Amino acid sequence: MGFLIPLVVLFAIMWFFLIRPQQRRRQRQVELLSHLEVGDEIVTVGGVYGTVRGLGDDELTLEIAPGTNVRLDRRAVAALVPEETAEEPEELEEGQDAEGGES
Repeated sequence: MGFLIPLVVLFAIMWFFLIRPQQRRRQRQVELLSHLEVGDEIVTVGGVYGTVRGLGDDELTLEIAPGTNVRLDRRAVAALVPEETAEEPEELEEGQDAEGGES
């Protein structure tokens, strides 16, 4: 009976450090794939950025350059590219540095 307690503790440690995080990652991926829409900008597991142009059951069409479309398996989607909310920096006038002072 004494050997059972360390075995249960070892299983609990494995659960919290290995199994549970993997289940959360899998759930987030399923949610991501179910919420994809035409026009979303994504990055694939291979590092290719593009815009979703068509959706099927198990595949999608991705525009990676103007007029260049590729078909991908949905599982190849790694993440949505966040929309850029930061404003572009204003153009610097000649002779000014980034802090606005004279250079």
